[in-house]
Amino acid sequence: MSDSTDAAGSRSDSTDSASGRDASMDTAGSRAAAALQSYWRANIRIMAVLLGLWALAGLGAGILFADTLNAYRISGTGFPMGFWFAHQGSIIVFVLLILAYCLYMNRLDNRHRRELESTRQEG
Repeated sequence: MSDSTDAAGSRSDSTDSASGRDASMDTAGSRAAAALQSYWRANIRIMAVLLGLWALAGLGAGILFADTLNAYRISGTGFPMGFWFAHQGSIIVFVLLILAYCLYMNRLDNRHRRELESTRQEG
């Protein structure tokens, strides 16, 4: 509340709208914080899945399952598939996982940007 004096010298109480702005900024801030938390949760989930796939390709196919994969040969080269995964396949999978991470993160960033813009417009 703020007190003001008009031209005739009488005092009047005027309600400042700052408290209303504080409440709307508080809800907008909490929505933005919730959107940010959701963004990081999704980012960590994407990284965990992609790192799991990388471990499966690099460690699993190249080392743990190499004996099983060595029963198959890559046509035209004669190399056993376990050997190929240990030396080339895991690198190719890694590059593809980087590409997938970029695509997923671009989509996630765009969705997060839209959420923040709608929060700004509402608040």
